[in-house]
Amino acid sequence: MRKFGNGALTAVAAIAMLGAAPTRAEAPAAYKEAAASGVDARAKLVQEMVDSIFSFAEPGFQEFRTQEYVTAILEENGFTIEKGVAGIPSAWTATWSNGEGPKIALGSDVDGLLGLSQKPGVAEITPLVKGAPGHGEGHNSGIPAMVAAALAVKDVMEAEGITGTLMIWPGIAEELLATKAYYVREGIFDGFDACIFAHVSPAFGTAYGQSQSTGMVSVEYTFQGKTSHGAGAPWAGRSALDGVELMDVAWNFRREHLPLTQRSHYVITNGGGQPNIVPGEASVWYYFRDVSFDGIRTLFETGNTIAEAAAEMTGTTMTRRTLGYAAPQWPNKPIAEAAYKNIQAVGMPEWSAEDQAFVRRLQEANNRELMPLATEVAPLGVPSGNPPMGGPSDDVGDIMWTLPTITIGYPSQAPNVIFHNVLAAMAMATPIAHKGAVAGAKAVAMTTLDLLTTPELLAEAKKYQQEVQFAEQSYDPLITAEDQPAIDLNAEIMRELRPQMEEYYYDPARYDSYLDQLGISYPEGE
Repeated sequence: MRKFGNGALTAVAAIAMLGAAPTRAEAPAAYKEAAASGVDARAKLVQEMVDSIFSFAEPGFQEFRTQEYVTAILEENGFTIEKGVAGIPSAWTATWSNGEGPKIALGSDVDGLLGLSQKPGVAEITPLVKGAPGHGEGHNSGIPAMVAAALAVKDVMEAEGITGTLMIWPGIAEELLATKAYYVREGIFDGFDACIFAHVSPAFGTAYGQSQSTGMVSVEYTFQGKTSHGAGAPWAGRSALDGVELMDVAWNFRREHLPLTQRSHYVITNGGGQPNIVPGEASVWYYFRDVSFDGIRTLFETGNTIAEAAAEMTGTTMTRRTLGYAAPQWPNKPIAEAAYKNIQAVGMPEWSAEDQAFVRRLQEANNRELMPLATEVAPLGVPSGNPPMGGPSDDVGDIMWTLPTITIGYPSQAPNVIFHNVLAAMAMATPIAHKGAVAGAKAVAMTTLDLLTTPELLAEAKKYQQEVQFAEQSYDPLITAEDQPAIDLNAEIMRELRPQMEEYYYDPARYDSYLDQLGISYPEGE
């Protein structure tokens, strides 16, 4: 069977031969072939965008260079740009319309992670800038895929007279789980019919139904005490750090009596100044995660009660600040089934011997079990029948409770790496990342055309959301009208490190790839 861009048969035949997904109306095969060809024609743009955003390596709320770069490309291609949406300076939307018709949102995350700077194409831990942020999950690859998909779909819409609207949006500060609930609250998706989200993965697939992942709330508790000389008059002070430590101890004892579905973790963000001063202020930052809205709310209320009790015990006072929220995820079944048929038609990228050799080097150098790049798409993820048992979160869940939404996982990541670790950055500006993003862009483009041209699919998607998803749970976010995005986060560290990081920004006008600019031989490394 021909895969889009990889074989000998026609794309029409490829679609006709696929029978795994339920039979339903879809976009004409000729439209999809044109969109896939449009993505292939932009493969160089995808590579440049993947490499550029990797080189910017901006953490949550500080994605300003990424914003400038991506919105300039979209504006040049006829999209209307709005910056600073939802009160978030680094956020933006890019919208293009071809008249009245379905409105489809396309999004992916763009933020990096603190302390995970890493040279790409190098299998050993080697930071570009010591202590700087890096793309230790691979968020540099998603928006390039979405841009290529949107531009290819736009071409088909114009050529075929397809009406509708496309809106591209970035996941800002996803690693802080800190913005998409505000997007929803401020109405960014009002009037839209469906959303396709994309996330980096070693696999190529999608899923539907109640997710095995968690929703969560991010809260910082700040205790106020009274300073005093730690040796001369400790009795005159009241230690805010004592309040933090007692809260942490109490929470760790409480874990024994919490549901197995929960995940909770914390870091002390302010423990005082120096040992001989009784700390007058101290803070601790918690993530409370569970698989349901009720479970998240219960953990939040329990944490608040423990914090209040710790303040009472230590003679301190306590305030709290909600830093982020993510709803439990529930991707849409009809859209996922349509997308999966397109994923099958696209197929996995054609990995080279060099790609497989680099993955093997990465795994061997870092004591990971050997696992080659996949050559078959993943099975369609369906509800297992077993209750969710907890895991990571993504704030795309808030969008899933606002309009029918799916996540497409595209294969830009090396297999068997540790996410939120420099290992997950090593392949993210190599041909592996480039090829995976191109494949993901094709599946996104084809599914977007299905949504634009098939009213039955949108009707089924909305029916599923109303009759299945909403029958199980209701959207119940914990952010209030008073809560505001934590846009101050990571500002200080970027003021310090950005000048050093700018020296390593990718220059596509001078170098064919970021590996070329860095003088890195692929797949051997430095």
